[in-house]
Amino acid sequence: MSPIIPVLAKYENQINVFSEFLEDLPDVDEPVWILGACYDLKTKKSELLSDVRSRLWFTYRKKFSPIGGTGPSSDAGWGCMLRCGQMILAQALVSRRLGRDWRWDAEKHQPKEYHRILHCFLDKKDSCYSIHQMAQMGVGEGKSVGEWYGPNTVAQVLKKLALFDDWNTLAVYVSMDNTVVIEDISKCLFLIKYGSNFYRTSDHTSQRPLAWRPLLLVIPLRMGLNSINPVYIQAFKECFKMPQSCGVLGGKPNLAYYFIGFIDDELIYLDPHTTQQAVDTDSGSAVDDQSYHCQRTPHRMKITSLDPSVALGFFCKSEEDFDSWCDLVQQELLKKRNLRMFELVEKHPSHWPPFVPPTKPEVQTTGAEFIESPDKLFESEEEFEILNV
Repeated sequence: MSPIIPVLAKYENQINVFSEFLEDLPDVDEPVWILGACYDLKTKKSELLSDVRSRLWFTYRKKFSPIGGTGPSSDAGWGCMLRCGQMILAQALVSRRLGRDWRWDAEKHQPKEYHRILHCFLDKKDSCYSIHQMAQMGVGEGKSVGEWYGPNTVAQVLKKLALFDDWNTLAVYVSMDNTVVIEDISKCLFLIKYGSNFYRTSDHTSQRPLAWRPLLLVIPLRMGLNSINPVYIQAFKECFKMPQSCGVLGGKPNLAYYFIGFIDDELIYLDPHTTQQAVDTDSGSAVDDQSYHCQRTPHRMKITSLDPSVALGFFCKSEEDFDSWCDLVQQELLKKRNLRMFELVEKHPSHWPPFVPPTKPEVQTTGAEFIESPDKLFESEEEFEILNV
């Protein structure tokens, strides 16, 4: 018997259930949009399935080493937004290393870059973007280990952790006050701190031209009071059409989801609320990756059911990519809409405090901050400015 047969049999039910996704979609003529890619259900069904299945899917895990040595060994019940944060960052890294058109196939060997990306997210303390690192970095954002996060807080955590990732050299910019400042993004991309001094990326090492660092742009927004204001829905959907789309962090009260696209008036998302066994893999070896791809029916929800607190994600691999994104924002979001979800400006606002590029923070925790029984509701109002309507 071929050694791959037992593996396929193990996941046969998942694959069969996943194929029902097509039958479950609404009978509409509208195309499906997934992270900047458009699919006609009549002609591109298999391509759509492959695209969704290829996204890295991070869920609750259990039986990993205790966070901080004495903290929890499972994130079930409190780590859903952290897992969604992992997914949006993983999508940026996959686009960076493998390209948006890369597809996962359970029967084929994957490139070494793919396995190296997965190692960044394994549930162990020395993985750059592990649940351990994210939970402990969150202590600096005022969140105890085991406490529920909102989308803005997890974005701040990702921004800090990216500073320790020397392999991907990813710049994470998190906007504030619904405003994306191009001047500040340039400082994030072209300035690196050595000791107490800042250097442009070409000054400290060589006289080569300034090198663009790949950018993950995160825009936290609050699009209403208790529910999303309908005036923002079309602009929100336009974000998924952009080639730079990296998804959206959001959900419902106390339930975080990673949104990857839409069809008609429904959002398509990956749900982290499944508890799986932690994967134990030696450093540098291939990862058993079957549980990191959702081979079941992706969930859908009405856009009007979305909690108004979200964080938009965009990945720009090159400077040309970012310029193209700016043009799309101007054309599709700013010029066509009376009410804007966010602003895009060239210069740092004069009434704001000076912009300081992020630097590596000091992280110290023993895990004693863990909350034994977290009972946190979705803190919709935290850290967001209400959009004027």
